[in-house]
Amino acid sequence: MSKKKIAGMSLKGGQKDNFFFCLLEYYEDGQRCFLKSLLHVKDEESPNGNEAIHSWIDEYELKELVIDFPLTTPPCLNCDLTCPGAEICPVEDVVSMRNRVNELLLEDKNREENNPKKYERERNEDDLVDNNKNNIDKLSSDHLLSRSFKRKLKRGIIPYWNRTIDLYVWENYYDKLLDLFSISYDSFGNTSLMLMNRLIYLRKHFPKALELYESNIYICLIELLKARIITKKDLVRMLDIEGTAIARLDIIRKIEKKLNIFVYDKDLEVLSYNVRAFESFLLALCGQRWHLGQTRDIGPWRKNNNEKFISPYFVSVIDEN
Repeated sequence: MSKKKIAGMSLKGGQKDNFFFCLLEYYEDGQRCFLKSLLHVKDEESPNGNEAIHSWIDEYELKELVIDFPLTTPPCLNCDLTCPGAEICPVEDVVSMRNRVNELLLEDKNREENNPKKYERERNEDDLVDNNKNNIDKLSSDHLLSRSFKRKLKRGIIPYWNRTIDLYVWENYYDKLLDLFSISYDSFGNTSLMLMNRLIYLRKHFPKALELYESNIYICLIELLKARIITKKDLVRMLDIEGTAIARLDIIRKIEKKLNIFVYDKDLEVLSYNVRAFESFLLALCGQRWHLGQTRDIGPWRKNNNEKFISPYFVSVIDEN
């Protein structure tokens, strides 16, 4: 029986945070997926922890791993030019991002100047708080641009902070990330030197043949919401300190049911009560979508295919009708 395996590992967290490898195994013939293994690795167990990683990867013949950490660098990092400043930087990636930002802002400006009354009316409607308004499928780059997204664009690209993939995330998810999770997105916005060194160290202990991919748990949750697999209420409860474990449990059960993924009870408890394990599960889920060909087209921002960034989409296997 043909099967595909991919794992997820969340690297976010503080120095004392432990992390989990979460392995999903997908059987193509039966279109059935199993959470095959959860490996809990504690930093304080090193070097035994490194041996556990090696043994686990070898045991399951793991070839692919999805993490929530930048795998490519911003343009400034490897640039040897005498810096002219971000506004006139001639580096190709910076120029393409700067042009796209200007294009979005110019289109918005033209809409306002060509029909100011309509623009003002649409702006007032957009500013209204309406919990019943369903705009989950609206992209941030769809006009009318929100006030917050326009402010983000006007601040511009920071070439030592942002990669080209940032602009893809902004255009597709900026407003939803802000509305649902009160966060923005910058590749290195919450990436500390400690985390960077941690990944460098870990990669030295990975087999050379292990392929790494990058994804984002908040994008995964947004896509689950767009596919009507989970609800906005689930996300609100997940962010409530008193209800996080129960909310995570409900989310996992909905994923199990609607995506035909089986999770053993012992693993279900770990995923519910440990946020790092839950995040690793979501990253592995993004990897499974990659295997199924259910990923968003990143287009020009996946330059030369160097950005191994997975932006998933989900199709429920359950017919709601």
